[in-house]
Amino acid sequence: MNKLLVILGAGGHGRAVADAALKMGYRTIVFLDDRAAGRCIGFPIAGPLDRAEALRDGKTDFVIALGDNRLRRRVAMGHDLPWARIVHPSAQISPFAELGAGTVVLAGAAVNVCARVGRHCIVNTGAVVEHDNVLEDFAQVAPRAALGGSVRVGALAQIGIGAVVKNNVAVGMGCVIGAGAVVVKSTEPGGVYVGVPAWRREKGAAV
Repeated sequence: MNKLLVILGAGGHGRAVADAALKMGYRTIVFLDDRAAGRCIGFPIAGPLDRAEALRDGKTDFVIALGDNRLRRRVAMGHDLPWARIVHPSAQISPFAELGAGTVVLAGAAVNVCARVGRHCIVNTGAVVEHDNVLEDFAQVAPRAALGGSVRVGALAQIGIGAVVKNNVAVGMGCVIGAGAVVVKSTEPGGVYVGVPAWRREKGAAV
């Protein structure tokens, strides 16, 4: 693949995205980052995030590699760029699934039949997005998390490492599901849910 890929974010997630992109066939990668300089896994960091528009030339792909969902949304809303879909070759994507622009699916993940994944989502290493799921824009499913069939994950929501969401459950917009939680009923927007079965943690409450 002869296209240049510009990765916005040179942290750990950025490196994982670059690794997937190289395995897809990209050969030339440039990072942009507001806090890092020099090189990242051998590729140049060419300046801050706001330099992205200057690199647009009709032959370049872009992807946002920022794990913070709200920051990823803010950056995406500030730029009108050709956003690439980055899918690690070991991920299993049904031909009947849909992936939105800017979405990243990492190694060993599965996105099954009739699932719809929105724009700029992250389906992380080994995560399972089952049949008929809907992930709204800027949602994230962490490593080894599993979503049963017909789950809906609201925009900006985050499913933690190893969490399980029962089939036919809706995770509200902006929710955070803690690592290892088991969600057996729908959650309210903006809540933080932990435990087995998952319960809503109020601010300041002990876990």
